[in-house]
Order: sequence, then structure tokens, then C-alpha cells
Amino acid sequence: MDKKEMVCIVCPLGCRLTVTKNDDEYTVTGNKCNRGKEYAIKEMTNPTRVLTTTVRIKDGLLNRIPVKTNKPVPKDKIFECMQIINSIEVQAPIKMGEIIIKDILGTGADIVASRSMIKQIG
Repeated sequence: MDKKEMVCIVCPLGCRLTVTKNDDEYTVTGNKCNRGKEYAIKEMTNPTRVLTTTVRIKDGLLNRIPVKTNKPVPKDKIFECMQIINSIEVQAPIKMGEIIIKDILGTGADIVASRSMIKQIG
């Protein structure tokens, strides 16, 4: 029997959850809603995260532009995603929501610009 405690991050309540695994079945206690139960089981079986970071930008008003995944990616692929993201440079101008990398590592998630960046004049 495995047991893990965690705090649910799905809603502002921040329930303290206890997840117990017996064989292949999970039991969740401490949740005040079904979303907490779903979150806890997902955290135990296939944790995912939305990745937020920055990308180098050429000829931009600033030298980096914020980006994020448009959906969560598997937690164990985050470092691989970062290696790819850190290896690229985009060209200004960029519009918020513009896809920077399509379907990173075959996860189905796109890396998109979190803000617009104009081209630096002069």
C-alpha cells in the first residue's frame, strides 16, 4: 500500500488530500469536490504541467519573449521541452498567441507567445 499527501491546486480551497494506492486502485480523501479526486489520481498516474518560460527574440524591443504551452505537457518531458525552447530564436515582430513551436515532442501542445513584441526600430 502506497500513501501520499498533497495539496490540491484545482480551485482556491487548497484541500489537503491523502491518496492511497492498493494494487491498481486509488482512494482519495480530504477532497471537497470531484475535481480534487481527479487531480490527485492524475498526479499519481500521469502528472502534467503548463510550461511557462521565455524564448530569445531577434530585433525585438526586448531580448526575450514570454511563451507557454497551450495545454499541459507530461511532467517528465519538461526538461526535454526546455532544451528545444532554449535552442531557438524567433524574429520580431511576434503577436500574442502566435505559435512558436507546433506540437512540441509530439505532446499535442504548442508553444505560443504570451505577449506581442514589436520590432525595434533603429
